[in-house]
Amino acid sequence: MIPFFSRKQYPKFWKDHLEKVNGNKKYGNYENIRFVVIDTETTGFDFYKDRILCIGGVAIKNNKILISDSFEIYIKQDVFNKETVKIHGIRRNGDEIKVTEEEALIQFINYLDDAVIVAHHTSFDIGMINQALKRLNVGPIKSRLLDTNYLHKKLSGTNPYKKLYSLDDLCEIYNVKMHDRHTALGDALLTAYIFLKITSKFKKNKAVNLNDLLATNYQLNR
Repeated sequence: MIPFFSRKQYPKFWKDHLEKVNGNKKYGNYENIRFVVIDTETTGFDFYKDRILCIGGVAIKNNKILISDSFEIYIKQDVFNKETVKIHGIRRNGDEIKVTEEEALIQFINYLDDAVIVAHHTSFDIGMINQALKRLNVGPIKSRLLDTNYLHKKLSGTNPYKKLYSLDDLCEIYNVKMHDRHTALGDALLTAYIFLKITSKFKKNKAVNLNDLLATNYQLNR
C-alpha cells in the first residue's frame, strides 16, 4: 500500500543544499560568514516567459572580496530576445561556452554552498533562479538573502516603499568606479564593493551581526 503522504525524493545537489543551509551554525559570527554576491543576465523581466543567460557570483568573507572564489556560467539560449542583446551583449551563438539550464543550476547551487546571498534587487535574481529551479522540480532556494537596495535605504533613512535605487545610483553614492557593467560577474563585483561600503558604515557605531542586516530587508520577496 502506498502511503498517503510520501517524502519527496530530491536530486543530490538539492538535498546537499538543504542540509548545508539548515546545518550552518556560523551565522552568529559575522566574520566567519561567507557571503556570495550574485547577479544574473536574462532575456527579460518576466519570471515565467524569460530565461537566465548568465549567472555571476563572487564571495566575501572577513570583509574581503575573494576574487579566487568567484563564479560565472553561461546558459544555452532556448529562449532568445534580440532586444536585450544590446544591453548584456550575450548573443545566441556567441563564443561563450554555454551549458544547459539544469547543469548551470547544479553548478551554481554547489558553488553557493551554505553562503548568505547578497544581490542588488535580490527578489528579481532569486525569482528568476527559483523559476528555473521549479522547472527542475526543486526549489525555492533556501539561503538567507540580503539586498543592497534595502540596506542602503535603511542606512540612509529613506522610505523603503518609495525610491528604488539602481546599481548605477549606488555606484555614484558610494564612489564605486563602474566597470564591466551589465555582465553578470561584473555587476556582482560592483555590488560586492557597495556591500562592503554599506557594512563598514553599519560598523561605525557597533559591531555588526547578520541579524542587523537581515532586519533591513523589509518585505524582500523570497
